[in-house]
Amino acid sequence: MNNSIFGYDGNDTWMHKLTGTSKLIFFILVSIISMISYDVRFTLLVLLLSAFIFQQSKIKWQQIKLVVKLIVIFAILNLITVYIFSPGHGSYLYGTRHVIFNFGYLTMTQEQLFYELNLAIKYLVTVPISLVFLITTNPSEFSASLNQIGVPYRFSYAVSLALRYIPDVQQDFQSISLAQQARGYEISKKGKIMDRIKGTSQILVPLILSSLDKIQVISQAMELRRFGKNKSRTWYMHRKFSKNDYLTLLLAILIILIGILFIKIDGSRFFNPFK
Repeated sequence: MNNSIFGYDGNDTWMHKLTGTSKLIFFILVSIISMISYDVRFTLLVLLLSAFIFQQSKIKWQQIKLVVKLIVIFAILNLITVYIFSPGHGSYLYGTRHVIFNFGYLTMTQEQLFYELNLAIKYLVTVPISLVFLITTNPSEFSASLNQIGVPYRFSYAVSLALRYIPDVQQDFQSISLAQQARGYEISKKGKIMDRIKGTSQILVPLILSSLDKIQVISQAMELRRFGKNKSRTWYMHRKFSKNDYLTLLLAILIILIGILFIKIDGSRFFNPFK
């Protein structure tokens, strides 16, 4: 498999050997408690676990480079937007106000900085786990996992197809990009920003059209095979739970209980170091 392509990588690690269902449940439960809790001590513990899981999955940087860059850009823009539209939200949450610098409406306080630090850690917690889940889980097994936890199989199969064709879309993008550069459109880093934007825009239309053509072919093939006729279906990639799967679920429950314990100790979802 091309390591520059984001998608399922059938490596041989204990993470790959877990069933898609146990990984999906773990991802959902850990993400929920990490989003609920604003205790930096708890989220840092989960961050260490998330980093360990990511290291164990043996995912190569080339596989996730583009995705990580996009997530980092989105996270930074989100943090800046939170500060611009609600610079006093941290002081409101923690009940105190310690000014770092005063710039009129955009006054930065220690409370606001601490609040946004919590938001940043939440991104760091969930991103590695989500990447591990997506890259170590076969799309067909993922759809079986969704169906096993109660999601209708039609929707499960649609999600599976979307994940399965992510590498194809990336390959189409690269092919169209090379073709447009051969026609004289500047897309490389050496070009000016406006030229690169114009060159990239010339890629989007053929990429969308080729994707729509693939969607039409797939939908027609599924209709010819009477997909969706029955209320339920069997799954070729469905696997039974192993010992490690049960341990994974037990770990997810333990993390939930620890998160709830921190919330009870703090008296709320927020750890307040400014009291």
